Amino acid sequence: MNLLNNSNRITTKKIRVGRGIGSGKGKTSGRGHKGQKSRSGVAIKSFEGGQMPLYRRLPKRGFNPINKKKNDLGKINLGKIQYFIEKNSINNTDKINLDLLKKLNILNKNSKKLKILGSGDIKNKIIIEANFFSKSAKNKLEKTGGTAQILKK
Repeated sequence: MNLLNNSNRITTKKIRVGRGIGSGKGKTSGRGHKGQKSRSGVAIKSFEGGQMPLYRRLPKRGFNPINKKKNDLGKINLGKIQYFIEKNSINNTDKINLDLLKKLNILNKNSKKLKILGSGDIKNKIIIEANFFSKSAKNKLEKTGGTAQILKK
């Protein structure tokens, strides 16, 4: 027995549409009357018969990476630290770290790590505790006699 041969397919003739009224598929060829769908070569893409289409059911993603970490790293320049010392917001005997900067609303409360950048000058001898330091920031701190303590990552 040959499974590929389908006796039903062999015995039934192909329906030829548009071949006269007597064929049952004449005139409009089973397409109804007028309108976009009665024309040839037209498919209404992603139309699901009034059901909410898939592309509208799923949430938008676009160019927003899924794993993006928002405000993970708080960055501050030495010049800004000096400005807050002069303004008496920060005491120069205090150990400057992420918690202190968050408490004073200098850094975003969502920051999880701290990086010190070297823009601006520092005049006071201070102790800074951070996760990362730029080379210039570290050099400027050590020139003034301050210390840069790097936290474990």
